[in-house]
Amino acid sequence: MSTQFRIGLIKGSLPSYFPDRYGVFEAAEKMLASLTDELNIGLSIAPDVPMDARAAQKAVDHCRADGAGFLLLLHGGFTMGDVGRQIAASGLPMGAWATPEPGHEGDIQLNSFVSLNMTMSIARGVRDLRRAPVQWYIGAPEDAALKARLRQTLLALRAAHALKGANIGVVGGLAPTFYNMDVSQARLMTALAVAFSHVDIHEMTARMDAADKSAVTTELTRMTAAADVRGVSPEQMALTSRAALALRAIAAENGFDALAVSDWPALQETPGMHPGAAFSWIEEHDNLPVASEGDVMGAVTQLSVREITGRVGCLLDMTSPQLDRDRILMWHGGGGPLYMAKDRAAWINHPMIGRGTVEGPRFGAIADYEFAEGAQTILRVARDGTAIFAVEGDVVAAEESGYTGCRGWVSNFSDRSGASDAASVVTSVMEHGLEHHFVLVPGSWRAAFEEFAAWSGMEQLGLIAAHDGLPLR
Repeated sequence: MSTQFRIGLIKGSLPSYFPDRYGVFEAAEKMLASLTDELNIGLSIAPDVPMDARAAQKAVDHCRADGAGFLLLLHGGFTMGDVGRQIAASGLPMGAWATPEPGHEGDIQLNSFVSLNMTMSIARGVRDLRRAPVQWYIGAPEDAALKARLRQTLLALRAAHALKGANIGVVGGLAPTFYNMDVSQARLMTALAVAFSHVDIHEMTARMDAADKSAVTTELTRMTAAADVRGVSPEQMALTSRAALALRAIAAENGFDALAVSDWPALQETPGMHPGAAFSWIEEHDNLPVASEGDVMGAVTQLSVREITGRVGCLLDMTSPQLDRDRILMWHGGGGPLYMAKDRAAWINHPMIGRGTVEGPRFGAIADYEFAEGAQTILRVARDGTAIFAVEGDVVAAEESGYTGCRGWVSNFSDRSGASDAASVVTSVMEHGLEHHFVLVPGSWRAAFEEFAAWSGMEQLGLIAAHDGLPLR
């Protein structure tokens, strides 16, 4: 993936001692240094305070040469319009920040808000804000609300930067007839600069066969320490360990940032297993996204989730809506990281493969657990990286636990417009034609994910209110 993301700070003001008198620049630099250090983001500070367009260009050039992918213009005092215009014309992602006045009597001291207003309106005239947005900020460096808004921007920009140059390994190709998850390599590269490369399923199985026995045992010991084994044969658990080792090696040796693996039907024929538990283990232990059924955009979604939240989420089907109870069962009989479990997870035989045969379910293994109750976000990067869908909800207790696998009932939905309901979520998924895997991740991340989408030029697919009849177009 890409090198460390960096931002550039440009301090703006007319000749005045007031920003220095009130310590505006010093406090801002200290806060930004702490925040960027916490987020593992680089910080470049232009050495001078530009007073005109020429000086502003020198500041832009300094930050650009230092690798900055985002320019933050701090209006420490009144900043002339040609400074803001020159920075906006750079085309780099940009933010504009004004700090509050130290008092509200006598002579105005900083006059930075009017300057911020001017910069934002000038920016509209020199760049297409739909493709190259400018975010604005108001607040003192110590203000919690300001730091939260800046943090969200930096997380979103870091995610967009991290995807540039990312490469996804598609092991075994797309699951049969899953046409909705077919992806255009060219469109994905154009939209997000993400590539994917195909790996024959036989490379995975050959690596499984050749795995060192001691490594298999060590990996299996780690897996059984993390979750209980319930009914899975030792042979199937060993195959699971081998699958995890093979996938890890494929990712490492090819420089893949995520994997999309066809978990059926080829692996049930040879070597006779399902790799869902291996997916869970790689996501849990390595924090490496592994999307089932060859879902490339599911892997892309997981990559963005990891960059914003720090952990991958769980790739799921929207399985069983109960609209009369305002809830939806989010479930999958494949992989899911163990940290999302309410209680200790278990490794079990895949309940569906072999079902109805004389031998019964015997192809292990998958992770089996219920999600911990609480706030969750449901996400999907869609349409070859040109659109996103994001809603928030809560995993809630229910009298039925949901189907065997990784699962939980989600209710209390909302989007940026406010509270919504399960019927509107289902309406939106159907009428937007969204692909049928979604990533569920603990916490309230919708706003950060939508800001990531805005910086990336994606269309935001909002909720469509439930209605009767065909939708109006």
